[in-house]
Amino acid sequence: METLSEMHVEAARIQQEIKDYLGLRTSDLVFEYSTVDGHKVKLDLITINPRHNQAFLFHNETGADKVDALKKMLAYVQQYKEKENSYTIQWVAKGDTELHTSYFKASNILDALQKLYYGRDMNTLTVFSVVLNPIS
Repeated sequence: METLSEMHVEAARIQQEIKDYLGLRTSDLVFEYSTVDGHKVKLDLITINPRHNQAFLFHNETGADKVDALKKMLAYVQQYKEKENSYTIQWVAKGDTELHTSYFKASNILDALQKLYYGRDMNTLTVFSVVLNPIS
């Protein structure tokens, strides 16, 4: 059985591997953990766009513990480009006039919109278009 210290080291290693694989800076990626069903660990991987300082859900995974959830996230990150569709969403934040364009990998349009609206009231953004990008 791993000690708590070994689990922390393993979690940090996997988090770094995910950051490196995605090519994002530490400040642009947030690993948010919560407990579900009383004992499982849910990991929400959140990206922060430095251009407009908005946070969006990249993906979530649930595991038996933190390390298990991270291992599942790493596997997803290594394969998501082949398995998910690419969407372009154009939107404006309430009280702003600048049109923003964000890109999401998702299984369908609703999943892409859920990633856009993650952690915010739906009334704070106006979506102008959602486009399924051609497969390249």
